[in-house]
Amino acid sequence: MTDVVRVRPRPGPRHAAPPPGFVARAAAVTAGLSVAGSVLGLLRDQVIARFFGAGADSDAFLVAWTVPELAATVLIEDAMALLLVPAFSAALAKGGARPLVRGTLPRLAALLAVATAALLAAAPLAVHLLAPGLAAPGLAVTCTRLTTATILTFGLAGYLSAALRAHHRFLPPAAVYVAYNVGIITTLLALHGRWGVRSAAAGVAVGGALMVLVQLPSFVRVMRSGATRAEGVAMVPGQSRLPGHPAGVNGGDTATAGPDGPGSAGRVRLGMGLVVPVVLFAVARQTQVLVERFFAAGLPAGAISHLNYAQKVAQLPMALSLMVCTVTFPVVSRALAGGDRERARQRVERDLTLACVVVLLGTAYVVACAPQIVSTLFQRGAFDAADTAATAAVMRVYALGLLGQSLVGALIRPYFSAARPTWYPVAAMAAGLSLTAVVDGAAVTPWGAYGIAAGNAAGISLTAVLLLRGLPARAVPVRVPALTAAVSRYVLAAAAATGAGWCTTRLLPGAPAALAAAACCLTVPLAFAAAAAAVGAPVRSLPHAA
Repeated sequence: MTDVVRVRPRPGPRHAAPPPGFVARAAAVTAGLSVAGSVLGLLRDQVIARFFGAGADSDAFLVAWTVPELAATVLIEDAMALLLVPAFSAALAKGGARPLVRGTLPRLAALLAVATAALLAAAPLAVHLLAPGLAAPGLAVTCTRLTTATILTFGLAGYLSAALRAHHRFLPPAAVYVAYNVGIITTLLALHGRWGVRSAAAGVAVGGALMVLVQLPSFVRVMRSGATRAEGVAMVPGQSRLPGHPAGVNGGDTATAGPDGPGSAGRVRLGMGLVVPVVLFAVARQTQVLVERFFAAGLPAGAISHLNYAQKVAQLPMALSLMVCTVTFPVVSRALAGGDRERARQRVERDLTLACVVVLLGTAYVVACAPQIVSTLFQRGAFDAADTAATAAVMRVYALGLLGQSLVGALIRPYFSAARPTWYPVAAMAAGLSLTAVVDGAAVTPWGAYGIAAGNAAGISLTAVLLLRGLPARAVPVRVPALTAAVSRYVLAAAAATGAGWCTTRLLPGAPAALAAAACCLTVPLAFAAAAAAVGAPVRSLPHAA
């Protein structure tokens, strides 16, 4: 099945490539606003923990939060971006994006509205399937109905983000999570006394609307501008050519000239053979959270909350490690589209090495200082010392899978940069998800939340191994043995850094948690660098690779 948009040919300038230095400046803006969004997200979690602690109410809200978590993965971060950025880039390469918008946006909005209404009606069934045995199912249903609005708003926000990035407008898309978290925090502060945890769910709905509003003015301007003059374009797996570039731009364009040549109407196609694998991979990756909450629902109240807080904090190093890969995604795509597999290999190997170094350093810090981190961030109000101890223990288990999480995020980009259908990532993710479910089912009874965290780490690590082994034959010819040897040295360095951080906390037994966590910020990186040099892992060349 395809979406077909007829485009009347009209002469106009092609969409020019960005000037020198533009990508670096855009990356700096994106990184800065991403950090700001992450900080506000952490503040949001602190406010929720302070008001509601880790109990039946917070568990009910977190079950409802499954909806925006899944919607963000599919509609903003992974699937929508991997599909629509190339689509808009290809349309602009031929002169115009208005016909693509007219042909896709109304249908997408209608589909999202239907999906929103369907989940609104099916909220009780969804809660029962996601978390059977939940302590407060009625509250979870109410919160789910409030968060369901994000299906529509996140879908529209993801569409606008893809269009703006293709037009080289990076500021509004980078600000969406700032707007989202501001909406949640503001609603929480205003309504928590009256609505309880429902105020958090209402804040999610408000934040989703702000994600659209923060981008809408820029989207309207670019659609009205003269840069959107249209020419014929047919979107099929192929090449997209810009002046001065051999083929491909902005994440693996898939455009060719219309079959009828100049003067005839062309077509824009979004083939399901390319769409379905991307969407299924994104859904399967987020399904790990669904599996986790399914098994945790039968545990004592608070278990889902402990898992959530542990995961959110532990994954911060993973998010930081993937910033470089996000910025270089267009570079890899352009190299593959132009047939330069050697350039793509070099870039991907550097990206993987950098991602591993960042995430292993973060893992060492998290494992060494988990109680101090959780106490500093969350132990206040309704979140007590028992919640801190449980969350820290779970977080240490989660951290064992951070390397796998980072590798999956880094490896999936070169797979889909090739601009052709590929089902291997879906199969790899399905294998990891199956292992997660098996381990969770076997370990939840004897080990509780710790067993669930272990299942998550085991499943995502298996997916990472499969993706790495399959990359040379299916996308980019990376040197797997050399990469494995280099990463193994950094793993040894991370183990040494973890020991140094643990010793630091033991040397400060009566110190405030914040002071001990700050001290580890010094000792862990220093120990990591020294150990890496001792085992022969390159350290000085890392800034050059970045």
